[in-house]
Amino acid sequence: MTLYHGSYLEIAKPDLKHSRPNVDFGIGFYTTPLYEQAKKWCGKFKRRGKEGIISCYSFDESAYESLKTLKFDSYSEGWLDFILKGRSGKDTTDYDIVIGGVANDKVFNTVELFFDGLIDKTEAIHRLCYEKPNFQICFRTEKALEYLHFERSEKV
Repeated sequence: MTLYHGSYLEIAKPDLKHSRPNVDFGIGFYTTPLYEQAKKWCGKFKRRGKEGIISCYSFDESAYESLKTLKFDSYSEGWLDFILKGRSGKDTTDYDIVIGGVANDKVFNTVELFFDGLIDKTEAIHRLCYEKPNFQICFRTEKALEYLHFERSEKV
């Protein structure tokens, strides 16, 4: 499987040291199999006057057999609970890889409404069902990163 990471620089050797806290699936290296999504991730850097660079990787999916993996097939109550823990820094799970939808700006607005008690969990899930499909794979351990192999990068 080919995975992409959108940034302002080439990342030939991904690590966890440069990961931000309080993001969707916790600290990790975030990738996507969707090229257009990685290109969109580059947009925030380009708006700041930096280059947009997509790093491309190969990933052998048989690695899932030896890694502790959590996969969300859709926006669901379980996904929302996990996002809430990740975004609030309260995730204590030990997954090597977490897979699922991205909490983009529109999704984050829904999460904020829920946090503020303005909508309940049922309404939050209902709103999330209408979001444009997106997908991320978060490599959360060094062990998981061993299965990710840099192929090339390109400016966008």
